[in-house]
Amino acid sequence: MSKTDTDNSREQEDLGAAGSQLSTAPQEEPAGVPGLGVIGWARWFWRQLTSMRVALLLLLLLSLGAIPGSLIPQTGADAGKVEDFRAAHRTLAPVYDKLGLFHVYSSVWFSAIYILLFVSLIGCIIPRTWQFVGQLRGRPPAAPKRLTRLPAYTTWRTEADPEQVREAALALLKKRRFRAHTAGDAVAAEKGYLRETGNLVFHIALIVLLVAFASGQLYKSDGTKLVVEGDGFANALPQYDDFKSGSLFRTDDLVPFSFDLKDFEGTYEVSGPNKGTPRTYEAKIRYSQGAYGKEKSTTVKVNEPLKIDDAKVYLVSHGYAPVITVRDGKGKVVFQDAVPLLPLDGNVTSQGVIKVMDDYRDARGAKDQLGIKAFFLPTYGGPGMEISSAFPALLNPVLNLEPYHGDLGVNSGLPQSVYQLDKTHMKDFKDAKGAQLRVNLRPGETMKLPNGAGSVTFDKDIKEWAGFEIVQERGSGWALGGAVAAIFGLAGSLFIQRRRVWVRAVRGADGVTVVEMAGLGRSESSKVPEELGALAGHLYDAVPGAPEPPAAPDAEPAETPDTQAVPAEGAEK
Repeated sequence: MSKTDTDNSREQEDLGAAGSQLSTAPQEEPAGVPGLGVIGWARWFWRQLTSMRVALLLLLLLSLGAIPGSLIPQTGADAGKVEDFRAAHRTLAPVYDKLGLFHVYSSVWFSAIYILLFVSLIGCIIPRTWQFVGQLRGRPPAAPKRLTRLPAYTTWRTEADPEQVREAALALLKKRRFRAHTAGDAVAAEKGYLRETGNLVFHIALIVLLVAFASGQLYKSDGTKLVVEGDGFANALPQYDDFKSGSLFRTDDLVPFSFDLKDFEGTYEVSGPNKGTPRTYEAKIRYSQGAYGKEKSTTVKVNEPLKIDDAKVYLVSHGYAPVITVRDGKGKVVFQDAVPLLPLDGNVTSQGVIKVMDDYRDARGAKDQLGIKAFFLPTYGGPGMEISSAFPALLNPVLNLEPYHGDLGVNSGLPQSVYQLDKTHMKDFKDAKGAQLRVNLRPGETMKLPNGAGSVTFDKDIKEWAGFEIVQERGSGWALGGAVAAIFGLAGSLFIQRRRVWVRAVRGADGVTVVEMAGLGRSESSKVPEELGALAGHLYDAVPGAPEPPAAPDAEPAETPDTQAVPAEGAEK
């Protein structure tokens, strides 16, 4: 090999050292056949798993895997919809069962992707962190032999001493928040470490998000409760209307508290294109924490939950609960209570069932049961608008009742909804024309049952109910913190550029100091040349250029120093 080739090779190696470690990204090694044996295959698999390519692939698979969890009914969210899907798709449902698409987030394949991504991120972060710590403890590398090889370069001559130039350059770079030091005949400086800090913060935040999400799902509880004005709720499992929890959740984990619903107030738009749209929903409650906690008053609004330790009480629904009084054939009151009715539309047209069981006796004194279908209109719009309310507020309330008697089926041992009526063993009451008895009642009015079977009164008191969702989920604060940290970390890794600057000052053959400045960034960007130009301008003001010596008229032109890069080995000479 020639001397020129040897020099070129050394210069390339020197430049590579100066431009190395601008990132903590692991070096991608060419794929090859692993060594024989278990250790060789394990090492090869670990390198593939902790590579950035595989981490991005796993993140993509995790995102794709979450799609069916959003589109297909999930047993953990709504088991009823899952059963409806099975009934409607008898061919497709068994396939979904085998693939675990009805419980995506607890399926084996989703858990495998989740765990592999978790391991991949940890295996990627740990070596990068140690490498970055080593870079922070070290110093910027010395200047390459030929600064002209760098993408941003400038030079000038000055009458100042080389030591004076280096001192001025060191002070300038430190003032601009570069990590700088003198290395031989040059000053080496580096800036933009926050880029790698942001990169590591982003990856660590992803791990925090994964851990928070996993712990939240494993220890999560989510239940609903309908509470009528004047009634209360205690955070115990039997009190819930519906309850779901994670696989590691225990009933002892429920936060001890209770509350009473004192009043519910809803206001609505009364005119314009948004007429009937809710303006405010407010539930005024009194709550206490623990068995002997002091009672406190508060107002729960939509998207403004009551927070008690890890539990949050959300206001999620609203409706009406007319107070109904039922008397048997002897005039005895056998039922008197507020009956919650479920809304059917935005104007709170509601329906439900009144069930009167053991205490009711007919006109002959025989035991019987009553089942009364109720249809409620908060604002009755007059003839022709009997099937829906005209406005959600209580402006002109009307209650439509359809009574039946017989066996309600509550003693069969089979579960049934309190809002539905099983008429299999029920008989209807007939009116004077022989048709099914249906009566519209206004507050204070009474419906007489045929043949002296009793009466049903729509009391003037109309209560309202509020539906609450009680969610208890660990790690929500960690998840929020991880998400915020991930955003800032990603922003730092995208918008901060790590770059290096070198300033060399040596005395030339004619005794004048030659100043060279060069910059190198992690990626090609106009910021490095612009920043280098600004630094060179400030340094030039401190050590101005020397005047060019006058050229002799008959003198041979001086040789221009070669500032071009030396051709690489094998190039034409």
